[in-house]
This record gives sequence, structure tokens and C-alpha cells, in this order.
Amino acid sequence: MSAVSSRLPVFPWDKLEPYKKTALSHPDGIVDLSVGTPVDPVPALIQEALVAAADSPGYPTVWGTPALRDALTGWCERRLGAVGFAHENVLPVVGSKELVAWLPTQLGLGPGDRVAYPRLAYPTYEVGARLCGAEPVVYDDPTELDPAGLKLLWLNSPSNPTGRVLPREELTRIVAWAREHGVLVFSDECYLELGWEADPVSVLHPDVSGGSYEGIVAVHSLSKRSNLAGYRAAFIAGDAAVLGELLQIRKHGGMMTAAPVQAATVAALGDDAHVAEQRGRYAARRDALKAALEAHGFRIEHSEASLYLWATRDEPCWDTVAYLADKGVLVAPGDFYGEAGARFVRVAFTATDERVAAAVKRLG
Repeated sequence: MSAVSSRLPVFPWDKLEPYKKTALSHPDGIVDLSVGTPVDPVPALIQEALVAAADSPGYPTVWGTPALRDALTGWCERRLGAVGFAHENVLPVVGSKELVAWLPTQLGLGPGDRVAYPRLAYPTYEVGARLCGAEPVVYDDPTELDPAGLKLLWLNSPSNPTGRVLPREELTRIVAWAREHGVLVFSDECYLELGWEADPVSVLHPDVSGGSYEGIVAVHSLSKRSNLAGYRAAFIAGDAAVLGELLQIRKHGGMMTAAPVQAATVAALGDDAHVAEQRGRYAARRDALKAALEAHGFRIEHSEASLYLWATRDEPCWDTVAYLADKGVLVAPGDFYGEAGARFVRVAFTATDERVAAAVKRLG
């Protein structure tokens, strides 16, 4: 075990603990805008579906119930613009982080293989590569990479941490390049329903995919759009050959989404009203924090989608973290997401209305 863990970077959030203690000492308590965990209630119709399926004594299947697969394929066609989707084009997973961390291993990658991801990115892309012994590679433009040995290309739009949205034309160009060189594309689209100043598009949309799902898979999560982070409800969709192989591997690995969670997912994907309601909450919090940060001298870059503001005072990110911690506000340092983030902080707007209002007041 020590040999495997030695391949991995230090768990970044542990570094934030001293600053969290500082923020906790504020007379009015901490405003935690760091991790970005949902805090609003799970919608009632989803809770009801979970409870109704609570009497589930048997093992669930890895592929999910037919009702779940119907819900996944229907949502992909309705929301992402996918055409001609079948059950073979979808696969539930036990949270998107699990999928990201273990995908390279499940694809059979290892030493000599390369896994690429954006220069500013969710740290688990690198972790997944290192767990299987593959080489992690960062990029600014993936089409400038040497395709030799490149087996997996991660896209992330909208981006975590920056909130950047890749335009349709750029996605189309990248997918065409990857297919030309036989590189498998996984597109992390977990924030797709949270566009503010841009309309994110999926790689599954025919304008990007050309009507074929060969070599492309999209990753989606219900954690943010439905407040289901605690349910670990997520799925992947796209190339049936890739998903079929992963299904067989995951059957052996016992990677089964709990039956009540499957039922809750069906309910969540069948209802758009709660998504719109939650978007409204986040939009108001985003507007308040963005205005307060900019008035306080911060500059916001990208941030046209997702649940974060990518902010800078043009100083080392840990100086900014310390400055805000003294005000009782905890944010994530940009270097958690790569060296290119060393002068930025990521500010989540997932706290309650009351805590967001407290942060705005402290920023003056």
C-alpha cells in the first residue's frame, strides 16, 4: 500500500487546515467557500423516491435497472442533444470522482501510457493516472500534444476550477483531432447545467460528435444540479464499445450504485423544476459574491459557468487565502489545481444565503 500511496501527491485539502482554524475563530463564525459542497435540501420528490425504494434487500446490478437506463438515455437526448441513444450508451457510476480516479486502471493503462488533462484542473485526473502508473500530462491545447502513447484525453467544460466553457467549435476540433490519432476522449461535464455567461455544450451533441459516439464519453453528476453529493449519483454516456468493456470490468469489481440511489436518480432526471430552482439560488449567491469581490479589488477571470469564481488580487494565492481567513472566509488556493493557478483563489458560492451575506458584509 505504501508503494501505491507514494505515487500520489499530498492530499491538498490537508494544507488548508491552519487557515480553516483561523477562519473558525472569527466572532461571527466561518464562511466556508472552499470545497464547494452543496448545502441546500435534497428536493422532496428525490427523497420520496429514495425512501420508496428503501426496502431493497437484494443486490443491485452494475448496469442499473431498465428504468434507470431509460432515464439516463432520455435525459441525454433531451438535455444534451444526443441522438439515437440506447441503453448500451449509458452506465451509472458510484460518484464521478470514483470514475475519474479509477478510469485509467479500468481501461488497462499503465507504465508507458500517457493521460492528458488541462493545465488547470481537478486534481483527481492526475491521481487517476498515477494510481495505475501512467504518465500524467498537462496541456493548454490538447491538439498540440504528441499523440504517441496518449491513451486518454480528459476535457473539462465547464472547468473546475476556472469556470471556463469550451466553445462548440473548439470541442469539435479537439474531438476530430483525437479520433484522427486514436485517442479516447472523456469529457467531464458535471457543471454543464450551471452556465451563467455561456451556454455549455456536450461532446455528445451532434454538432460536436458528428452524429457518432466513437471514441467519446461524457461524464455527468447529480451532485451539484440536484444537491445529491451525499448520494454519489453519477453516470457516463457515449461510446457503446467503451462502456461495454467498463461494464464487464465493473461487474467483477462490484461497483454497483445502491438501488435506492438508482430510484432517486430516475426521479431527479425526470424533473427540471428543482434544477431551475437551485440555479436561481446559485445565481443570486454568485451575483452577490462577484460584486463584493470586485468592489474589494479582486479581478474575476473566466467563471462564465460552474459553481466557482476564479479570483485574484495579483499576489501569491496563499497570501490571499490568509487575508480572507483573517476575515473568517475560507477559499481554495489556486495552486491546488496546478502551478498555473498560483496567483488565484477559487471561491465557491455553495454556502447558504446567510453565510454568503456574511461574506459580502465582511468584504465591505
